[in-house]
Amino acid sequence: MPILLFLIDTSASMNQRTDLGTSYLDIAKGAVELFLKLRARDPASRGDRYMLVTYDEPPYCIKAGWKENHATFMSELKNLQASGLTTLGQALRSSFDLLNLNRLISGIDNYGQGRNPFFLEPSILITITDGNKLTSTASVQEELHLPLNSPLPGSELTKEPFRWDQRLFALVLRLPGVASTEPEQLGSVPTDESAITQMCEVTGGRSYCVRTQRMLNQCLESLVQKVQSGVVINFEKTGPDPLPVGEDGLMDSLRPSNSFAAQPWHSCHKLIYVRPNSKTGVPVGHWPIPESFWPDQNLPSLPPRTSHPVVRFSCIDCEPMVIDKLPFDKYELEPSPLTQYILERKSPHTCWQVFVTSSGKYNELGYPFGYLKASTTLTCVNLFVMPYNYPVLLPLLDDLFKVHKLKPNLKWRQAFDSYLKTLPPYYLLPLKKALRMMGAPNLISDNLDCGLSYSVISYLKKLSQQVVLVKTNKQKSFALRSAFPYSLV
Repeated sequence: MPILLFLIDTSASMNQRTDLGTSYLDIAKGAVELFLKLRARDPASRGDRYMLVTYDEPPYCIKAGWKENHATFMSELKNLQASGLTTLGQALRSSFDLLNLNRLISGIDNYGQGRNPFFLEPSILITITDGNKLTSTASVQEELHLPLNSPLPGSELTKEPFRWDQRLFALVLRLPGVASTEPEQLGSVPTDESAITQMCEVTGGRSYCVRTQRMLNQCLESLVQKVQSGVVINFEKTGPDPLPVGEDGLMDSLRPSNSFAAQPWHSCHKLIYVRPNSKTGVPVGHWPIPESFWPDQNLPSLPPRTSHPVVRFSCIDCEPMVIDKLPFDKYELEPSPLTQYILERKSPHTCWQVFVTSSGKYNELGYPFGYLKASTTLTCVNLFVMPYNYPVLLPLLDDLFKVHKLKPNLKWRQAFDSYLKTLPPYYLLPLKKALRMMGAPNLISDNLDCGLSYSVISYLKKLSQQVVLVKTNKQKSFALRSAFPYSLV
C-alpha cells in the first residue's frame, strides 16, 4: 500500500502570482488534485494512503496523517493558507517522523537482524515549493538543515531521518509573473538549483524546475510513474574492472580496461523493484540483505545503520548458482549506468557476486549473499538474494540430497557446521525454514540464537511499547501532544 505524502509550502511568498493571476499556492493545490486524477488511472491506486503536511509549526503542520480519511485530506488541502516562514527543514523532519511512527511497532526495519526488502512501506514525498530562501524566526539560511533531534523513540537507530523505502521529490515553482515572449523549450524538465535538490537525490528522488504549466503537467505525469514498490540501495564496485568485451561478446584482454579511472557505473544509488505476489498482493521473500556488522551478545547497543545499505559488487565473472527447491529472491534493478554497462557486456550466463562489508565474522569484505545478473533476454539486470555464503552452502546441500540421500556422514556434518560458523545468526531461522521446505528439517537446532544481547532485545521491546503508549495516550497531556504531533495516528 503506497503512502503519498504531499508537503506544501505555506510560506507567505507562495501568495505571489503568475502572469495568469493565479497564486503559487493555488497552483500547488491544483497540482495535487491533478496528480490524484492521474494516479486514479492505475487500479493499484485503490490501496493508496494520502497525507498532507505544511510548513506550519509542529504539531499543526500535519493536516492529514494516519487517522484522517480522504475527505479530510481534500478539505484540508482546499483550506490551506500561505502566511508563514519557509521552514523546510523542520517540515521535512515532521514528514519523515510521521511516516516512521508505526515502523517500530510493526518491526519493519528489523534492526540488527538483516534488512528484508520484502518488508516495506513504499512512500513518496512530494513537496511543492517556490524555492525561496529558507527562513526561521531568527535568520535567513543558505543551506537546508533538518533538526537532528527527533521526538520519535528509536530514531537514533538510523543515521538519516528517512528510510530506504521513502523517496523525496520536489516541484520547485519558477513560473514568471509576466508573460514570456520567448518560445517554450520542449524536452525533459531540469533539476532545480535550490537547497532541496541535494536532499531529494540523497533519498533516491529528484527535483524539477517548473517554469510553465505544461512543464508542471509533464512533471506530474512523471511522478505518477515513480509510485513503485521498492527500496533504494547503494551499489559500489569493489576490486578491478572486468576485462572489456569485444564485438563478438568475448573477453578482449588486449584492450585496456581502465580499472583506476572512476566511471559512472562504479557507484549507483538506485531502486530495486519489490513486486507484490500475484496471489496475495503483498511481496514475498526469504533472505535478508546482511547488516554491516556482526551481531555479538556482548554489544550493549546496536550501531546506527545508514538508511540505504551499501552493497559491493565484484566484477569477477562467476557462474550463477541455484539448486532445486532452495528458495531465492529476485529483484529487478532500476535502469542506471550500472545496468546499462552490464547489459552492454551481453553476458547473461555469468554473474557478479555481491557483498556487504563487515557482515562476516572472519572476513572484512564479508561473504557473498547473492549476485547481479543480466536477464537472458538482456532487457534488465536482476539482483538475486541467496543464503549468506551461498557458494559454500549450495554444493553441500547438493551432496546431501544427491550423494548422501539425506543421511549425511561425519565429514559432511563437520563441513556444514563450519559453514554455519560463517553465518550471521539472523540467517539461521530463514535457513531452517528453507531446509524444512526442502525436506531436511532437523539439520539446524530448534534453539536458535538471534545474536543480540539481552539489553538490545529489551531496548527494542521498550521502544515499541513507548510508541504504542504515545499512540494510545496522546491526548493525556499537552507535553506529549507537542512532542508527538496529535495527528500522527
